Amino acid sequence: MSSFVSFIFFFLCSFLTSFRASAQNPYYLNGGCTNTTTYSRNSNSFKNLKTLLSSLSSRNASYSTGFQNASVGQDPDRVTGFFLCRGDLSPKVCSSCVAYSVSKSLIRCPNQIEAVFYYEECILIYSHKNILSTVTYDESLIMQNTNNISSNQNQTDRFKNLVSSAMNQAAVVAANSSRKFYTISSQLSALQTLYGLLQCTPDLTRQDCLSCLQTSISGMPLYRIGARLVYPSCNARYELYMFYNETAIRTPPPLPSSPPYKSPVSTSPGTSPSLPGKNGKSNVLVVAIVVSIVVAVLFFIASYCFLAKRAKKTYDAERTSEGDDITTIESLQLDYKTIQAATNNYSENNKIGRGGFGEVYKGTFSNGKEVAVKRLSKNSRQGEAEFKTEAVVVAKLQHRNLVRLLGFSLQGEERILVYEYMLNKSLDYILFDPAKQVQLDWTRRYNIIEGIGRGILYLHQDSRLTIIHRDLKASNILLDADLNPKIADFGMARIFGLDQTQENTGRIVGTYGYMSPEYAMHGQFSMKSDVYSFGVLVLEIISGRRNSSFKETDSAQDLVTYAWRLWSNGTALDLMDPIIVDNCQKSEVVRCIHIGLLCVQEDPVVRPTMSTIFVMLTSNTVTLPVPQKPGFFVRSRPGKDPIDSDQSTITKSVSASVDDASITDLYPR
Repeated sequence: MSSFVSFIFFFLCSFLTSFRASAQNPYYLNGGCTNTTTYSRNSNSFKNLKTLLSSLSSRNASYSTGFQNASVGQDPDRVTGFFLCRGDLSPKVCSSCVAYSVSKSLIRCPNQIEAVFYYEECILIYSHKNILSTVTYDESLIMQNTNNISSNQNQTDRFKNLVSSAMNQAAVVAANSSRKFYTISSQLSALQTLYGLLQCTPDLTRQDCLSCLQTSISGMPLYRIGARLVYPSCNARYELYMFYNETAIRTPPPLPSSPPYKSPVSTSPGTSPSLPGKNGKSNVLVVAIVVSIVVAVLFFIASYCFLAKRAKKTYDAERTSEGDDITTIESLQLDYKTIQAATNNYSENNKIGRGGFGEVYKGTFSNGKEVAVKRLSKNSRQGEAEFKTEAVVVAKLQHRNLVRLLGFSLQGEERILVYEYMLNKSLDYILFDPAKQVQLDWTRRYNIIEGIGRGILYLHQDSRLTIIHRDLKASNILLDADLNPKIADFGMARIFGLDQTQENTGRIVGTYGYMSPEYAMHGQFSMKSDVYSFGVLVLEIISGRRNSSFKETDSAQDLVTYAWRLWSNGTALDLMDPIIVDNCQKSEVVRCIHIGLLCVQEDPVVRPTMSTIFVMLTSNTVTLPVPQKPGFFVRSRPGKDPIDSDQSTITKSVSASVDDASITDLYPR
């Protein structure tokens, strides 16, 4: 018998040894050079890079902690970098991954001084910028299982809520831990267990780590069977199978929801298994009673904490938000003279646009980075509160379909916002120009619609805060070099409380033609107000016409009315821009028109939510409800908004002002 056991032991050892040998090299996920700037092999920057890589892969590196950062040289040739190993792996595996990634880095990026390499086991990053103790969202990697959790929307929503709740709770634990690492296993049902892994670079503050993890979680498609989103500063992953090395985790596992099953046969060190007798039964009974009492007490404490936390949630969120705002503002403040020099003292040659509260200039910093500089007009209606709102809100929002705020400056009466530069300017710049709109075939238009929807969904549901934009329009949708949309201009955005769904205001701000009827007439705004604006945008993108381009001699006074008439007459495809008629899937166009009309319903309750809209856009199997006619026609007067030249001045008489535009009457249908 002993020889048989020895044989089995030998077989397992041989199998594991051969398995390790076959899996010797780390698994490369993605990454590479993030900057096209090249350096010669004999430059100081390149020498510093080689020194840095040698330091990170040396025997003295911190493989036991799974993280090490370093900086070599002096500006402008300084190079900084770090590695981060997955927290559930041994120092040996960590060392192997770092050594391998270092050896491959100069092969993958032979002349670049900035790179990000994602492996299954570790991350290697280096740059000429200061990337240490700083949250970085550039060069993210998202991976997902191709299968959805269910075709049933209710089941999908329930799964998303469970995953989001479990992962966000785990993010708090990870951010508070010394290693900035945590794993979870949560029983979703009798047949499904959720496994999650969350990790930040240990040099981040608790708040930065939590913010990064929450951004990662909100950016994942939680309706998939599994997904991960990796940033240079943090990463989060969930699966329905055990994907991490549970035995190597040094963080305590979560408490089970019920006492674990124990075999009636127990083994103690140095003893042989024996059947329990009377004393054994007594011991089992005592253990069962003690465990039951402990579980009951812990359940009571957890329930009390949950209720107390819920009662204080809004208050704490407000206090935390205030503290975060101060920290965010301090970290983003830029030198005014630097911005002034970057725009050539706000030269007319650098002017690229005009927003609701000022002019926008192209700027180029001394390091060659191009930016968009928004200079608020001194007599604009945006006061200090709106300025702070835009700066703080945009700084906290991280999504590929939202424009990224790089910094701001506040000096005297000058208020400056610095954004990432969008090569193709705004959507209206291309969409409504007969010479440029040919760039937008149906595929690109559909991608723009989907991208805008994804960005609004993030604002409404997936970000840390619930954000109502209140001024969604074509001129506030910027397009990058690949014509991907990014929502911009958050000067009118409102942050909702945790349990808040709508709000009233006596000051109506926004742009004519995009405002929902309940907002224009009564000052009531909610997430459904943005849904209305999105519907107008969808119809504009399909038709290639401004909502306000219709004249009194036309058969309709605005695009919404025109689209409804065509839909009612069974000629919805007549709404299409002639440019896309011959190169589109007509069924897809009709479906988008259908969705656009659902968004502009009079009753905000009837309008779908952005999560429902996104499912409608991405799944042809979802049956769409029948749209009703829009709630009102808008009677417009000739003339242009002196600030927003893309819209006529039309809304209901209210004791308020709308972006310097006159107030006229709104006629119900």
